[in-house]
Amino acid sequence: MNAIEKTNDFVFQTYLRQGKAFVRGEGSFLWDEDGKKYLDFLSGIAVCSLGHCHPRITKAITTQASTLVHVSNLFYTRPQADLAAKLCEKSFADRVFFANSGAEANEAAIKLARRYFQKKGEKNRFKIIAMEQSFHGRTMATLSATGQDKIKEGFYPLLEGFSFVPFNNINALKEKIDETVCAVMLEPVQGEGGIIPADPEYLKAVRELCDKTGTLLIFDEIQCGMGRCGTLFAHELYSITPDIMTLAKALGNGFPIGAMLAAKDAATGFDYGSHATTFGGTPLAAAAALEVVNIISEKAFLDQVCTRGQYFKKQLENLKDKHDQVIDVRGKGLLLGLELSLEGDTNAAFFVEKLMGKGFIINGIQDKILRFAPSLIIENSEIDRLISVLDTIL
Repeated sequence: MNAIEKTNDFVFQTYLRQGKAFVRGEGSFLWDEDGKKYLDFLSGIAVCSLGHCHPRITKAITTQASTLVHVSNLFYTRPQADLAAKLCEKSFADRVFFANSGAEANEAAIKLARRYFQKKGEKNRFKIIAMEQSFHGRTMATLSATGQDKIKEGFYPLLEGFSFVPFNNINALKEKIDETVCAVMLEPVQGEGGIIPADPEYLKAVRELCDKTGTLLIFDEIQCGMGRCGTLFAHELYSITPDIMTLAKALGNGFPIGAMLAAKDAATGFDYGSHATTFGGTPLAAAAALEVVNIISEKAFLDQVCTRGQYFKKQLENLKDKHDQVIDVRGKGLLLGLELSLEGDTNAAFFVEKLMGKGFIINGIQDKILRFAPSLIIENSEIDRLISVLDTIL
């Protein structure tokens, strides 16, 4: 049996997989088991931001794997300490909680926000306002915080205390927020919702509203953070800071790790025994992530992401000018979306399949949007190759 047959026979069928099994990756390229080469414009869904098998990340993992892999969080380890210090140094935060995934990081953020107020005696202040079309994860709490009904189907009843307002609509948020709300939770750039950036004035108004009402502000930067938008953290584009931020995906460049960061006051919501995880921030995961942060946080690297992102967006806008079925190009840095006006049975999956046949990997979201999240080391010439093929398909 080959990998595809064995997977179909023994793995839960929760993913509608494309019919390829990949065996090797290097930089922005992948190879399938038949030896065919692909340019990867998805990067494991915005995960392998430094490309596949980056030599410095590979070295960090192999060196640490030969030294110490796991001892549990009942003890101290140097890689975790160094990573926490580096993340705090590079951000607004004073404390970091390490987890294994984005959903777990968001779960920690939700728990921290609720416990912060309950420790202060405000037992009825537990509600969280999130955004329509948001995506925060697949656990019961993060599913409850997600503003897309289609992925909640079959899992009711969800956790109580979550409500939703339209993204980029400050008046809707003002109407909903009251003394029972502990936090507002949003993505500075909505990923799964359609690659929708927050309006600068909106995000500024959200911060002011949270300050006025004493509400915690949580930014989910699991997809849009870690250099993806041209700054180390996406909210830096807006010159405001949250009280709590979550990271994952690109933080380990493919090695599973998540992190929940908090400013000093918000961090007081957790104390000994209030939250835990067996595998969060292992020496192996932390060593990989530390090297990722060291590389991505370099100014020259981030400047290059901005330049490549502007170039890519311009080429997509040229397609919009040329083809009537392209109705919008949006995004930040190297997280970009192409919205299409499609008829009949044609949807985004049609373009995904056609591009894969030509040796390019992308994916479709919301049925009509093509998502591009290549490695942050993608070259202009590689962007040109994708654009040329996409132009022909359109």
